[in-house]
Amino acid sequence: MKKYTNNIKIIFAVSLLILLVFSADKVKASCFDALLLCGRMIIPSLFPFFVLSAFMTKLGLPASLGRIISPFFCRLYGISPAGASALVMGFVGGYPAGASYIADMEKEGLINTGEGERLIAFCNNSGPAFIIGVMGSSIFGSVKTGLELYAVHIVSALIAALFFRTNEYSNTVQPHRLDETKTAEAVVASIKQATNSIINVCAFVISFSVLLSLMDSGDVLSKLCGMFSSLTGQPPQFAKALFTGILELGSAAGCMSGLEAKPLNMALAAAILSWGGLSVHFQTLAVLSESKIKGSLHLAGRLLSATIAFILMYFVSLF
Repeated sequence: MKKYTNNIKIIFAVSLLILLVFSADKVKASCFDALLLCGRMIIPSLFPFFVLSAFMTKLGLPASLGRIISPFFCRLYGISPAGASALVMGFVGGYPAGASYIADMEKEGLINTGEGERLIAFCNNSGPAFIIGVMGSSIFGSVKTGLELYAVHIVSALIAALFFRTNEYSNTVQPHRLDETKTAEAVVASIKQATNSIINVCAFVISFSVLLSLMDSGDVLSKLCGMFSSLTGQPPQFAKALFTGILELGSAAGCMSGLEAKPLNMALAAAILSWGGLSVHFQTLAVLSESKIKGSLHLAGRLLSATIAFILMYFVSLF
C-alpha cells in the first residue's frame, strides 16, 4: 500500500513538472498576477495586523484586552480572557492573522495548547477589508452586500464556535508585562516575525495560483466546471468559482465577478469566504509551525462555518 501511494506521488510530481515545462507562459503570467495580488491587497491588509498581533502578545496584553471586551464569551465558549481577544483579532485581521495571534499567545504562555487548538477552529476568519472591499464593493458592486456578507461571516463563526466549547475555562487574567518588556526590542522582534509570516502567506498564494493555472492548461478545471454546469443548470462561472474556491480564496472571488447578487450566488460567496480555500489552511499550518498548536481542528471549523454561512446567507438574501 505504501509503495502504491509513493508511486502516485511520483506520477503526480512528474505530471506537474511536465505541465510546468509546456505551460511556461501561463505559469509566468499566474505568478505575476499572484505577486500583484500580494502587493496590492494581501501585504497591505495583513502585514500591519501581523506586526500588531506579535507586538501585543510580546507585551502580554491579550488577556487584559479579553477581560475588557469579551467577558461573556469566556463563559459561553469556555475560553480564557486571552482566548476571547483572539475572536476580535480573527474578525478584524483576516486570514491567517487570527492563527498567527493564537500561535503568538501560546508561545508567550498566555494560553495553553489545548485552548489554542480549539481557538484555531473559529478565530481564524476573513477580514472586513477583503469581504466588504473586494467581495462586496468590487465583485457585487455594493458596500451593503459586503456588510451583509461580513455580518453572516461573523455569525457563522460564532455559531460554529459552540461546537468546540468546553465547560472548563478560567476567567483569571494574567498580568501584562509592560514594565518587564523593552518596547524597542518588542517592536524589532514583532516586525521580524511578521515579515516571516507574510512571506509564507504570499508563497502559498503564488503556489496555488500556479496550480490553478496548470489545471486550466490541462483543461481539468474546464471539464469539471462543464460537468457541474450540465448536472445542476448553473452557469460555468458559478462552477468555476466553486471549484476555485476549494483551493484559493482570492482567485475564487475573481471568478465571481459579473455574477448577480442572487440568493444562490450570495450563499456561494459566503461559503467560499468562510471556507477560505486549501491555500488558507496551508498558510495557517505555516504560522502554527513554530508553536505547539496542531491545526487539525482548523479544517473542521472552516468546513462547519462554511456550511452555516451558506445556509444563513441564502435565507438572508431572500428578504
